[in-house]
Amino acid sequence: MTATYDLRTQPWIPCVRNDGAAVTLSLQATLAEAHTLRELGGESPLVTAALYRLLLAVLHRVYAGPADPDAWGDIWDARQFDAVRLGAYFDRWGDRFDLFHPERPFYQAPDDRVKPKSITALVHHVASGNNATLFDHHTDEGGLTLIPPEAARMVVVAQTFGMGGLSGIPGVAFTGAPWVGGIIFLVQGKTLFETLVLNMLAYSENEKPPCHRTSADRPAWEQDDPFSPERQIPHGYLDYLTWQNRRVLLFPAETANGVLVREMSVAPALRLDAEVYDPQKHYRSDKKLGRLALRFNEDRALWRDSAAIFELRGNDYHPPLTLQWLGQLQKYTSLNKADQQRMLALGMANNKAKVEFYRSEQWPLPLVYLDEETGPVLVEALKEITQTAENVSSQLWGAMRTLAQLLLCPESDLEGAHQPHPDDINAITRQWDVKRRYWSRLEIPFRRTLEFVPCDKDTALADWQQTLRRAAWSAFDSIAEDLANDPRALKAYVKAQRQLAGGLKKALPQDNGAQEVDQP
Repeated sequence: MTATYDLRTQPWIPCVRNDGAAVTLSLQATLAEAHTLRELGGESPLVTAALYRLLLAVLHRVYAGPADPDAWGDIWDARQFDAVRLGAYFDRWGDRFDLFHPERPFYQAPDDRVKPKSITALVHHVASGNNATLFDHHTDEGGLTLIPPEAARMVVVAQTFGMGGLSGIPGVAFTGAPWVGGIIFLVQGKTLFETLVLNMLAYSENEKPPCHRTSADRPAWEQDDPFSPERQIPHGYLDYLTWQNRRVLLFPAETANGVLVREMSVAPALRLDAEVYDPQKHYRSDKKLGRLALRFNEDRALWRDSAAIFELRGNDYHPPLTLQWLGQLQKYTSLNKADQQRMLALGMANNKAKVEFYRSEQWPLPLVYLDEETGPVLVEALKEITQTAENVSSQLWGAMRTLAQLLLCPESDLEGAHQPHPDDINAITRQWDVKRRYWSRLEIPFRRTLEFVPCDKDTALADWQQTLRRAAWSAFDSIAEDLANDPRALKAYVKAQRQLAGGLKKALPQDNGAQEVDQP
């Protein structure tokens, strides 16, 4: 008996309904019911992002566009996807969505250069080789077994987030898949339908690569041979969204518990040119290194870069194309700039072939920030908000280094006195971790401020400065309260307290809520 699993009709895509209930649906049902669903709910940010990418590829093909704002507006105004149109498409290409098809298994291809091995190597969030065990306790030695829905998701993730590294084939290495090496930004609406349509970019012959449309452009499952001709530049947006970075092949096994997957083979395939611009990433221009994609930083919350991400008209930054497109759509469609969506950032941080961590972040996205007329003023206010927070952080950090210095050498503030070694100061300040204490107090207030700026910019900025002052003193006091009760600690505390008070007056000149510091 030949194994089969029809991704069109069998459940494998994890979703969340509008009432919060988790449900797993087929590919066709996910799109047909998207207006009743809140969002996708993959087991990791990589799974969620990869599934969004796949769904967008299907929709761009089904609707053959949108070629312009009018075509986009027709899709948006329908408030749900055309079930008849979806059904006709899936009927036409039905056999290409069989996960275990004997000739054209979905998103897979054999490669005689490699041998079967454990499915563990395909799963990012399972310990394998260089990957630490992040969310799972399987190992290469213990093996791993996947049911077909899990295996299907892992194949899609492999083609989307596969990392570079050794392949086991002499002279041939794995290269990074399209969404490795940067944060993926998506605009999230109130329903899955809205999210998908909000991220459907203009797709026509007139668009710049990779969003362009050519006669050869089609998704991988429609191509007679998705690996031929060998190429580094996609035929167009559909080819890019379904780029086959690897030759993956699952080996299903019939068991008493149904079809299971324990083994697969994987080999390098299409190598994407490094100059291909990804419309879902944010770039900055570097004079020496060229265009660099924004990446997650374990010690830095992404909202601190929000002003740069919304900078649609600058020369130093290249924001996600989705934001620029939505700014245009406000002028030509029923999309209302008064509406508020959410910014969704997904991805991972990796060191070559080693996954360091995954992350998913959200913050409010009032569409007015993208408006051609009002947006620049609001973005300037956002720059002030984030820069002021950085300035306060610097003042707090300086005060904490003074505190550490005087605790180590109480007379070090006197001319000619012995100074503590910088490594000793660094050791104490690392232990205090005051920056984390400070920034962790600001994420929720920032979201409120981001929403409030379009309503009353001046009041929002004033309230934000008060928030920063409170956060700085709260972080300072959380360290100071654990100091010893002796003259050395008292002197260090008073000096550092005075320094912070003076620093905050410089960093927050418009804040009238300054905390008074008693002079000893």
